[in-house]
Amino acid sequence: MLRTIRSERTTSFWRRSVPHDLSLLLLSILIQLVLGLFFGHLYDTRINIATGYLVASGQDPYIPQDLTTIFHNNAFQGMTTIGYPPPWPLVLGLIYRLTYAVYPNFLLYNLAIKIPIIAANIGLAYLVASILKNMGVNSTTVRKAWLFLLFSPFLFYFGTAWGQFDVMVALLALFSLVLLNKGKLYSSVLLLSLAVSLKPTALPILPAVFIYLYGKSRRQAVFYFLGFIALEVLFCVVPFIIFHWDPTPIYRGWNAQFTVAGGLSYLTFFELLKGTYILPGNWWLLGIAWVPALGIAILILLKGIPDFVDLLKKSTALILIFFLARTWTSEQNIILIIPFVLILTIIGEIKPIFLTIIWTVPLIFTVFNATPPQLLFPVFPDVMTKLLKALDQFRTARIIARTISVIPWNIAGWWLTVTLFRKNPSLINSRQGG
Repeated sequence: MLRTIRSERTTSFWRRSVPHDLSLLLLSILIQLVLGLFFGHLYDTRINIATGYLVASGQDPYIPQDLTTIFHNNAFQGMTTIGYPPPWPLVLGLIYRLTYAVYPNFLLYNLAIKIPIIAANIGLAYLVASILKNMGVNSTTVRKAWLFLLFSPFLFYFGTAWGQFDVMVALLALFSLVLLNKGKLYSSVLLLSLAVSLKPTALPILPAVFIYLYGKSRRQAVFYFLGFIALEVLFCVVPFIIFHWDPTPIYRGWNAQFTVAGGLSYLTFFELLKGTYILPGNWWLLGIAWVPALGIAILILLKGIPDFVDLLKKSTALILIFFLARTWTSEQNIILIIPFVLILTIIGEIKPIFLTIIWTVPLIFTVFNATPPQLLFPVFPDVMTKLLKALDQFRTARIIARTISVIPWNIAGWWLTVTLFRKNPSLINSRQGG
């Protein structure tokens, strides 16, 4: 089966045969529209809504403002600002102009922000199905993968209901590797740059791409790297100049992710011991432990990445190292590796148990993290407040349970990382025709 991986097909990528059932597709879309309309995270939804208004009205989205009078909601008082590079704020500004500026309905605006996420969820299901089909996987299994993503509780919860757009990063990053394997460097570097400019969580893929290309053409590898840098400047720096946004808040908070401990990281217990998630003194050095960790992994990879499957494996491994070595990893960030792990599971590179742990543990974790009540912000803010106050009485028990739930994720994550660096002799022989 895997012998077909090396063969190149000349037919158009999107015209390949993929699973298609209109009723199931429409059902998935309907479920997501309902979730997108009525749910939204207390913090992230407010930030997205406020950012859309600020960008659309020509203001700086990186400077906090009181928008209580704009949205007639006290939740928009004393807000912080968006913490992502300019592409997502610009998308939010466009959404505001097309929706709330035309018809000022809070719930419809909330749904409109989720439309790119819903589209990415659907697109990812079809992309993974096409990749597996091209690898020679049987149609029944391809359909199962398609359905897995089309009705994924993980994507529904963290993406459609919560409002996080990591699935867009996953779609762009994975598609960039597909295009790279087909020799389409310009399109590949564009999509990977867009992915990283949306969320830097996809950045660890770049070293894998460079090593993959370097083994084929040094010139192409250098071109890709320089093109990536140029596009990142275009996407992340130029908007500040064009729109006269003040980058000072970015300079001040550049290390914000390195000075906190929590989420799915190995330091999630820190809050229980210290009563805070802020790392004191020189503890912040642990926040950059992912730098040497990735450096060691990249040195191991210098021996080469021979094919597309190995590129998927090593990209997944580098992303995992980045997540596992950080002192803070948010649950929704895991969306990025789900399609990678799903593909590698189906083609037999890793065991199914890893896929199960990767997506189920964060869902368990988020319950102990008191996130579900916060998703009631758009429709039942009073109920949300009461539930959060009730849960606060069990804060210590929740943190203990949260810490325990993180243990299997970290163990499985490092085990999977080691597995992805190992060579599978039987698969190597099958690729070589042995």
